Amino acid sequence: MADSKDAKQPHLASLVRAGDAQTEAEKINDFIFMAKDISNAYLVTTDAGDVLINAGFMGSAERNTKVLGPVRSGDLKYIILTQAHADHFGGVPAFKEPGTKIITQQRFTETADFFDRLGPYLHRRSGKLWSGTIKGRTLTVPKIEPDITFDEHYQFELGGRRFEVIATPGGEALDACAVWMPEERVVFTGNLFGPVFMAVPNLCTMRGDKPRSAQRWLDSLDKIRNLEADLLITGHGEPIACTDKIRSNLDQMHAAMSYVLNATLDGMNEGKDVHTLMREVQLPEELALGEFHGKVSWAVRTIWEEHSGWFHHDYTTSLYGVARSSVDIDIAELAGGADKLADRAQIKLANNTPLQAMHLLEIALGAEPKNPRCLALKKQTLETLLEQSGGNNLSETMWLKSEIAATGL
Repeated sequence: MADSKDAKQPHLASLVRAGDAQTEAEKINDFIFMAKDISNAYLVTTDAGDVLINAGFMGSAERNTKVLGPVRSGDLKYIILTQAHADHFGGVPAFKEPGTKIITQQRFTETADFFDRLGPYLHRRSGKLWSGTIKGRTLTVPKIEPDITFDEHYQFELGGRRFEVIATPGGEALDACAVWMPEERVVFTGNLFGPVFMAVPNLCTMRGDKPRSAQRWLDSLDKIRNLEADLLITGHGEPIACTDKIRSNLDQMHAAMSYVLNATLDGMNEGKDVHTLMREVQLPEELALGEFHGKVSWAVRTIWEEHSGWFHHDYTTSLYGVARSSVDIDIAELAGGADKLADRAQIKLANNTPLQAMHLLEIALGAEPKNPRCLALKKQTLETLLEQSGGNNLSETMWLKSEIAATGL
């Protein structure tokens, strides 16, 4: 089996590092310029000054200001932030000028405060998934004070261009918004569609966050679809041009996630448990989307728990604060020791059921955390799971790689 280090780099990892070598702004058209970043920053020029849509990450601020500097046409009049994640607003202090007004949806401060309050917890979790991909994670996140906030809609004109800022609460945070330029028929969607366009949305991230509503995501997508834009610019990657193509793409994403939502709810009504539905619900070929950040099975689980809550009516013990791992030593003793559990795990792995093997090994290592045979077999099992995953989903890939490293072998 190939070493886990040789697994191909996930597409999302390449995307968020795309700006590392950028030295000049990428020209999208005569008045829109892009600085590539973990989440891109976009400069829109007008006859009366400039508008910045997102400001990039803290660690990229110096680079982004240098990249966009030569294409600036005047004072920076507005910075519009499409959500309160640091890769969207971290660079604000570097860009903001004395007269710059910051525009956000009214839940921006609440969302930023959530990440600040849970900072140590979320930092540990995201570090396990992203430390090898995102530079500058240890930098201080700036405190942003919006000058203008809105609920559903805000608009302004500058230099002959009209900007409409539209709430899209189905995005990656409840304060998410999009920016629509109606005369030019250009829409900036931020991360409503996630970091990769035409992909399954990550409704509940592995790092931790408030879960997103599938129906709210569909409703927000509808807001964008109804604009009938000629140019759609996302938070990451290249713009999507052509009205018909944009409409077709949005139709497919809406149909795909409607399918997942309805299949999950129908399965719940039929009495199927969440694990069964995570395995069974799959998109038809004609609705297939990428799984670079979210996955269909993860969306199923999020939808289940959005509608049903944390108690799955399965194990009585899940009602109480005593984990199953509290009896790992007892199970290992009854099995004849950790090595006996490893024997059975070896059989499961040989029969191509690595997840069952992992269940057994987690019990064995719960009883004997330093058992060398169990650790070696756990590494082999994780490498199998990594190989089977295809290395497409960044969070899944980084989790498996970090767990492999944690075996110490």
